[in-house]
Amino acid sequence: MEAFTSLSVNTIKTGLIWLLRVAWIAGTLPILIASLPFPILKSFHTLLLSFAKRGKIMPSSSHRFTVPQSFFLHFYLLAVVWTTSLLMCTWYFAYKVAPLGTESLSYPFAASHLTGGSHVFSIHKSRFTSAEDRFNVWKSVLLLLLMEVHVLRRLYETFNVFNYSSSARMHIFGYLTGIYFYTAAPLSLCTFCVLEAFNFAADQVAEFKVEGQELVSITGFDFWGYVKPITRLGWCQWAGAAIFAWGWFHQYCCHAILVGVFACLHLYLLVGGSKFYGLYASLC
Repeated sequence: MEAFTSLSVNTIKTGLIWLLRVAWIAGTLPILIASLPFPILKSFHTLLLSFAKRGKIMPSSSHRFTVPQSFFLHFYLLAVVWTTSLLMCTWYFAYKVAPLGTESLSYPFAASHLTGGSHVFSIHKSRFTSAEDRFNVWKSVLLLLLMEVHVLRRLYETFNVFNYSSSARMHIFGYLTGIYFYTAAPLSLCTFCVLEAFNFAADQVAEFKVEGQELVSITGFDFWGYVKPITRLGWCQWAGAAIFAWGWFHQYCCHAILVGVFACLHLYLLVGGSKFYGLYASLC
């Protein structure tokens, strides 16, 4: 039964990885093709631009197949819920099943395992016996943490920074692309262990329902036990995290400046008939 379960998980994982790869290629390849400087691709380039237009750069006459630009909120609500779910399952799984270095299993699970009460736990742990596998699990945790920080900030900006006009629209294709991106991106960061993490969480819930409160006697939240393995990741991971932090802060500053400019810049167009007479700009 264990071999069958392991084989099934590996088969599904392989299919999931290939599905994500094909989807990313399908989403990226048209952009690369449209960017080639060949006249024959001009119409294709124009078509892609029409899909990407939104807000004030979208002509009012082309509102067919569009949705309000305020639907950006859907991206980030989905991203926060989905990324948080993946992070919680993966982090919990890493803490219980994939300790780094000389760390031992957490006390409740070690006790249950020694007394024969956690057969499911032994099955999951047997798949991550090598140090490299456990290291990769914790790398997934770090990546999901960074993604979580990003989507939380984007959700905050949607509520408190940006003010989308009721007339601003975006193409339905761009909307669906955003939904896909914020579904596939977090999942792509943890394909190495996401199926095992979800299975482990489901097994623990089922075992808890069967055995009751005695399954886990929690005396306190082991905060350092959850955080310490992340601090043991390599310099490459932390260099990448530092680059992400710089980009994250830079994007936030750019958005703040952009919103400030729009708030302080007032444009008055004086139009008579079909002629443009003047433009007055006042800066705060």
